[in-house]
Amino acid sequence: MSKETDQALLEEYLDYLLLERRLSKATIEVYARQVGFFFAGITEAIETIQPSAIEHYLVVLAKQRGNTERTVARNLSALRSFFVYLQKQKIREDNPLEQLSAARRPSDAPTYFTVEEVDLLLESIGTDTLLGKRDRTIFELIYSCGLRISEACDLKVGDYTKGNLRVLGKRNKMRLVPVGEVASTALGLYLAEVRPALVKARATEQTLFVGRRGKKLTRQAVFKRFGQYAKPLGLEGKVHTLRHSFATHLLAGGADLRSVQALLGHSDIQTTQIYTHIETSGLKRSYDVYHTLDEEQT
Repeated sequence: MSKETDQALLEEYLDYLLLERRLSKATIEVYARQVGFFFAGITEAIETIQPSAIEHYLVVLAKQRGNTERTVARNLSALRSFFVYLQKQKIREDNPLEQLSAARRPSDAPTYFTVEEVDLLLESIGTDTLLGKRDRTIFELIYSCGLRISEACDLKVGDYTKGNLRVLGKRNKMRLVPVGEVASTALGLYLAEVRPALVKARATEQTLFVGRRGKKLTRQAVFKRFGQYAKPLGLEGKVHTLRHSFATHLLAGGADLRSVQALLGHSDIQTTQIYTHIETSGLKRSYDVYHTLDEEQT
């Protein structure tokens, strides 16, 4: 493709993000800059570029002065979303980023999102509707507290008090998990404005998260809503990936294994140890204070 064609394709992609994905202008500006840099940094045609060429671009990007792992992760997320769009438009039959991700991931590694990818996912959820606000809240909470999807769906209104969440896990084990500031704010808004509007006349309904008819939100509905947000961004993973990400980011930030075990509700610490195979030295540099927890909280 010529540079003029590249520019036209980029503009069409940005229109798609604005009109169909309804991403914020700030997010679209970031994508425009990152995909624009990609166009400028490659010589291959978009229709035929191979994973090796994209990996070379990312390596060069990582070596450039001032670029952190966070910057590279942000670019990778933008490119993944861009190639998903190309598939939708039938400009490409495959997504070379999928091949690249598969090659880099150990076979026994739990799938997780980078901090940047979690931010991207959550920010992409429009909050101009009741269901959008609800979805943003439930996924914020799953990530903030490392919840299983069944645990999130089974929560009662009374399980949240003063920044802490009472969670009923496997084998009916109860645990108390601190809720991060961002998730607490979203949950407060949900309880004050969104849930009452959804529940309406169902005053006896005690389930925390409800559907449009005021009944308990099902696991299947949460799976479906998650896919609607993650797939257009090119993010591989399921709702449970947010739980994996929670554990991975905590360990990367220096949390001890026993604390993470307690937060996840694992009865056996060997189950928690699966996350320790990840190279934390690299993750530490991209770790955000979003999940900073001291020992007193855990």
